[in-house]
Amino acid sequence: MWTRLVANKILRKGLGSNNFVADYPINIEDSLVGFPILEDPSLSGKSNLNHHRDTLKVFVSTWNVGGVAPDEDLAMEDFLDTCNNSYDIYVLGFQEIVPLKASNVLGSENANLCMKWNSLIRETLSGNRDCRHGSDYEKKRMHGREYHCIVSKQMVGIFISVWIRSELRPYVSHPSVSCVGCGVMFCLGNKGSVSVRFLLHETSFCFVCTHLASGGKEGDEKWRTSNMAEILSRTAFPRGPLLNLPRKVLDHDRVIVLGDLNYRISLPEATTRELVNRKEWDALLDKDQLRMELMNGHVLQGWHEGTIQFAPTYKYIPNSDLYYGCFQAKKGEKRRSPAWCDRIIWCGKGLKQNLYTRGESWLSDHRPVKAIFTAEVGVSRTLRGLRSLFLSERFDPVASRFVVSSKDDGLLCKGRSSFQI
Repeated sequence: MWTRLVANKILRKGLGSNNFVADYPINIEDSLVGFPILEDPSLSGKSNLNHHRDTLKVFVSTWNVGGVAPDEDLAMEDFLDTCNNSYDIYVLGFQEIVPLKASNVLGSENANLCMKWNSLIRETLSGNRDCRHGSDYEKKRMHGREYHCIVSKQMVGIFISVWIRSELRPYVSHPSVSCVGCGVMFCLGNKGSVSVRFLLHETSFCFVCTHLASGGKEGDEKWRTSNMAEILSRTAFPRGPLLNLPRKVLDHDRVIVLGDLNYRISLPEATTRELVNRKEWDALLDKDQLRMELMNGHVLQGWHEGTIQFAPTYKYIPNSDLYYGCFQAKKGEKRRSPAWCDRIIWCGKGLKQNLYTRGESWLSDHRPVKAIFTAEVGVSRTLRGLRSLFLSERFDPVASRFVVSSKDDGLLCKGRSSFQI
């Protein structure tokens, strides 16, 4: 069994790479997207009378948790900003949710940690955990908003979890995942990406959670850029029942990459530490490898990143606010310069970034990073009306938890939903 599992991973076979976990199946909505009447030009929403745009708020975060499992009392309210704001979509990406040792890289995924993170996220978004600021908690709750997980997927240590406001869930269709391993032997999942695709109304979204090649030596940045080229090339989604859905990352309307991209600062360690101590971010960013790739490179040229006005997110001494190596290093111990390893970038029109900052959790040697976007979404009034008809209160859905599998020939739900009319 072990030998076959390893062989399958090396050969990039099955391994459930298209399977993902969600709260509910979305097969009813998918059937409406493919409903023949919507192909009639007069009803397709292409005219100004039948089509308009909504603006949604999207929360995106990335966090390398260093193989440390979360405690039940881990405070995420401040980071997710649940006490003061609420968002339409939450996209939460993690790296190293398990230690990157051989048994985890070559063995099967441990679903228990994913469940633990999702449970913590669910409790935080639902407002069932106390706001850490304490005062007037009931007024700071999320105004009764409820969120559903539409996709949750793990590949070794990379984990992405996407949540959407309950009122919008009926308008989500064609969720799918695609995993690309770029690690050991250029195919295993200790490095690589887990990408999520779905349509919201008539707009396609793609979120790519990544963990790229590490290393602080000169030239190591080429491996990271090579990883990104592989991810953009090898990531592929099903074309859908009508063969009209975007298949590659850059085919989507709204694309965001988040993760531990591992790009470093091309300066001597002593110079880097001195500039960090003086908080001279612009001088450091002039030598930031990702910024140079965004401006002058080939793979990521034309992508966008918000203004960085926060301290480097790596590498900290765990359970402290001190950078690793700030004291005399032990003999033979690697010294790692501070760097902005954890990043969020995007491409395409229809996205506007309103916030780009970091959190201050001491859980690991990385600090989490978050970004707030507004995203334009095309809405067909005809499609909305049809869905409202089929999902109106005349139908009494029996809610349960489902495991959803997205295969090349469409969606296959392992759970069945039943409706009473």
